[in-house]
Amino acid sequence: MAENKKKKSSSITHARYGCAIGAVNTVNAIRRAIPIANCGPGCADKQFITLSFSNGFQGADYAGGGAVPSVNTGENEIVFGGSKKLESTLKSAFKIMDGDLFVVLTGCAPSLIGDDVGAIVRKYKKEGYPVVFADAAGFRGNNLIGHESVVKAIIEQYVGDVKTEKTKGLVNLWADIPYFDTNWKGNYSELKRILEGAGLKVNVLFGTDSEGVKSWKKIPKAQFNLVVSPWVGLSTAELLEEKYGQPYLHIPVVPVGEKETTAFIRKVVEFAGIDNKKAEKFIAKETADYYYYYEHISEFISEYWFGLPARFLIAADAQTTLGISKFLTDQIGLIPAKVIISDNTPQKYREAIAEEFRNISNDTSIDVDFIEDGYTIEKEFDEADYGFGKPLFLATSWDLDVVRKHNGLFVPVGTPNNFEVVLNRTYYGYRGALTLLEKIYSEVVRG
Repeated sequence: MAENKKKKSSSITHARYGCAIGAVNTVNAIRRAIPIANCGPGCADKQFITLSFSNGFQGADYAGGGAVPSVNTGENEIVFGGSKKLESTLKSAFKIMDGDLFVVLTGCAPSLIGDDVGAIVRKYKKEGYPVVFADAAGFRGNNLIGHESVVKAIIEQYVGDVKTEKTKGLVNLWADIPYFDTNWKGNYSELKRILEGAGLKVNVLFGTDSEGVKSWKKIPKAQFNLVVSPWVGLSTAELLEEKYGQPYLHIPVVPVGEKETTAFIRKVVEFAGIDNKKAEKFIAKETADYYYYYEHISEFISEYWFGLPARFLIAADAQTTLGISKFLTDQIGLIPAKVIISDNTPQKYREAIAEEFRNISNDTSIDVDFIEDGYTIEKEFDEADYGFGKPLFLATSWDLDVVRKHNGLFVPVGTPNNFEVVLNRTYYGYRGALTLLEKIYSEVVRG
């Protein structure tokens, strides 16, 4: 008799990402850039709720939230085509919204009915309007895929084919997806601070450290591109290498803590080929400060040793999961009980990421799981080996029930995050690692 096998469900509950149209938030993170949502009513608003409001209550940028112009594709457009409605929306946006760049993001319905969005956009571009278009249909992928689609659209249609001299020491920084990572603002600021401290000039494309569309026009001038992420941004760097002849440095593990941040700086400086004296001076000062603060928790650890976590469980996107897991395992000495990546990482990148986890530390190897379904993630958490003492959960708001069931410590690190208001925070670098330790050990005291 053939063995009965339980069929895997094709449904996903408690998703930890948005759909591709969520890339309206990528546009919002560019100063004075205006997203135009060419999709059904409510689509863009739902992505704002998922990726911003219910994710650290991050708020909206210049043309975000309720200010996003939307075609609101309905039955009439589906039957007769949505070209006229899109043109009307574009004309109104150009008239009312004061922007430096307009990005049309096409969602599911217009993609399915076959509207020629490109022809409409090119018409207005010829008339002098700074407008581009990107495919952001939800059936093509999640908001991480939508983010890459928008970035490539701006490079190809707005930055364009240019030839320019490269500036020695200038680097384009490709790291966090705006809004999807609750800490993205602080993360970009900290990475910029670290790289500038090492003697580099940093071109940031998103957030307060960016010059808006001026930063995008500056992309071809950079000496190289720096991708600080396991996979998001790699295809962009490959495009820029082909288009502008720029090499790229890929660092899959985001730097968290002294050990990883010091190694990160030295690797970038070596790749850039600049004098390392400034970098080594910066490292010495930051390392001294880091351990000064770190030493001051020794009394706390001695007093609360019985309540400190020995094992941790984490479920988040690949970038967050890899960076935090390496810090906790390799630098803090915690034992990984369950490690899950929930961002639906494309298959072609999974083996390289899994290899990073297998070599997470000299004496520790982690078997990572790629799971999208929240029900399955919660079940994996529930059945994990916690050992003795309180387990530490680094996850999302969806996971609070299983945390309470096992009397665990909880630090939100993924989407959604309904338990914090986040303005300017980071877990990256020397300073960010101390902030993460504050969060973890404050949970110990509170527990």
